[in-house]
Amino acid sequence: MTYDRGKEMARHPELSEATGIRVYFCDPRSPWQRGSCENRLRFHQNINGLLRQYLPKGTNLSVYSQEELDAIADRLGHRPRAIHGFYPPIAVYQAMLQKLTQARHSLQ
Repeated sequence: MTYDRGKEMARHPELSEATGIRVYFCDPRSPWQRGSCENRLRFHQNINGLLRQYLPKGTNLSVYSQEELDAIADRLGHRPRAIHGFYPPIAVYQAMLQKLTQARHSLQ
Protein backbone atom coordinates (compact mmCIF):
# COMPACT_ATOMS: atom_id res chain seq x y z
CA MET A 1 0.00 0.00 0.00
CA THR A 2 1.21 3.47 -0.78
CA TYR A 3 0.35 6.41 1.46
CA ASP A 4 1.28 9.97 1.99
CA ARG A 5 2.48 10.99 5.42
CA GLY A 6 -0.94 11.63 6.95
CA LYS A 7 -1.91 10.66 10.48
CA GLU A 8 -4.31 7.99 9.19
CA MET A 9 -1.37 5.59 8.83
CA ALA A 10 0.15 6.15 12.27
CA ARG A 11 -0.47 2.49 13.11
CA HIS A 12 0.99 1.12 9.87
CA PRO A 13 3.29 -1.37 11.68
CA GLU A 14 0.23 -3.08 13.15
CA LEU A 15 -1.43 -3.26 9.74
CA SER A 16 1.68 -4.74 8.18
CA GLU A 17 2.07 -7.30 10.94
CA ALA A 18 -1.59 -8.36 10.86
CA THR A 19 -1.89 -8.59 7.06
CA GLY A 20 1.59 -9.06 5.68
CA ILE A 21 1.05 -5.97 3.50
CA ARG A 22 4.02 -3.66 3.24
CA VAL A 23 3.36 0.06 3.47
CA TYR A 24 5.32 2.54 1.37
CA PHE A 25 5.32 6.24 2.21
CA CYS A 26 5.61 8.75 -0.59
CA ASP A 27 8.07 11.57 -0.53
CA PRO A 28 6.61 14.90 0.64
CA ARG A 29 4.84 16.87 -2.10
CA SER A 30 5.07 13.94 -4.55
CA PRO A 31 1.46 12.88 -5.24
CA TRP A 32 2.45 11.12 -8.48
CA GLN A 33 4.04 8.43 -6.31
CA ARG A 34 0.55 7.45 -5.16
CA GLY A 35 -0.63 6.25 -8.54
CA SER A 36 -4.34 6.17 -9.22
CA CYS A 37 -5.35 7.59 -5.84
CA GLU A 38 -3.96 10.96 -6.85
CA ASN A 39 -4.46 10.64 -10.60
CA ARG A 40 -6.06 13.85 -11.80
CA LEU A 41 -6.20 13.36 -15.55
CA ARG A 42 -8.86 15.37 -17.30
CA PHE A 43 -11.12 12.54 -18.48
CA HIS A 44 -11.59 10.49 -15.35
CA GLN A 45 -11.95 10.84 -11.63
CA ASN A 46 -9.40 9.70 -9.13
CA ILE A 47 -10.15 6.82 -6.77
CA ASN A 48 -10.72 9.18 -3.84
CA GLY A 49 -13.32 11.07 -5.86
CA LEU A 50 -15.12 7.86 -6.77
CA LEU A 51 -15.10 6.67 -3.16
CA ARG A 52 -16.57 10.00 -2.01
CA GLN A 53 -19.71 9.19 -4.03
CA TYR A 54 -20.35 6.37 -1.54
CA LEU A 55 -18.47 7.57 1.54
CA PRO A 56 -18.37 11.35 1.98
CA LYS A 57 -15.20 12.82 3.49
CA GLY A 58 -15.20 12.41 7.25
CA THR A 59 -17.49 9.36 7.18
CA ASN A 60 -17.10 7.08 10.18
CA LEU A 61 -16.32 3.75 8.52
CA SER A 62 -17.04 1.82 11.71
CA VAL A 63 -20.78 2.23 11.10
CA TYR A 64 -20.48 0.13 7.93
CA SER A 65 -20.28 -3.65 7.93
CA GLN A 66 -17.48 -5.40 6.07
CA GLU A 67 -20.11 -6.66 3.62
CA GLU A 68 -21.22 -3.08 2.87
CA LEU A 69 -17.62 -1.94 2.32
CA ASP A 70 -16.97 -4.98 0.11
CA ALA A 71 -20.06 -4.11 -1.95
CA ILE A 72 -18.72 -0.58 -2.54
CA ALA A 73 -15.34 -1.99 -3.57
CA ASP A 74 -17.09 -4.43 -5.90
CA ARG A 75 -19.12 -1.63 -7.53
CA LEU A 76 -15.97 0.41 -8.10
CA GLY A 77 -14.13 -2.63 -9.47
CA HIS A 78 -16.87 -3.20 -12.04
CA ARG A 79 -17.26 0.45 -13.01
CA PRO A 80 -15.77 1.26 -16.46
CA ARG A 81 -12.90 3.74 -16.31
CA ALA A 82 -11.54 6.01 -19.01
CA ILE A 83 -7.97 5.17 -18.05
CA HIS A 84 -8.68 1.53 -18.95
CA GLY A 85 -10.29 2.27 -22.32
CA PHE A 86 -13.70 2.23 -20.64
CA TYR A 87 -13.24 -1.32 -19.39
CA PRO A 88 -13.80 -1.95 -15.69
CA PRO A 89 -10.68 -2.51 -13.55
CA ILE A 90 -11.72 -6.10 -12.80
CA ALA A 91 -11.76 -6.93 -16.53
CA VAL A 92 -8.31 -5.37 -17.03
CA TYR A 93 -6.97 -7.33 -14.04
CA GLN A 94 -8.46 -10.60 -15.30
CA ALA A 95 -6.99 -10.03 -18.77
CA MET A 96 -3.55 -9.42 -17.24
CA LEU A 97 -3.82 -12.63 -15.19
CA GLN A 98 -4.81 -14.57 -18.29
CA LYS A 99 -1.80 -13.21 -20.21
CA LEU A 100 0.52 -14.16 -17.35
CA THR A 101 -0.94 -17.66 -17.20
CA GLN A 102 -0.54 -18.09 -20.96
CA ALA A 103 3.05 -16.82 -20.81
CA ARG A 104 3.90 -19.29 -18.04
CA HIS A 105 2.41 -22.19 -19.98
CA SER A 106 4.31 -21.26 -23.13
CA LEU A 107 7.60 -21.36 -21.17
CA GLN A 108 7.01 -24.93 -20.00
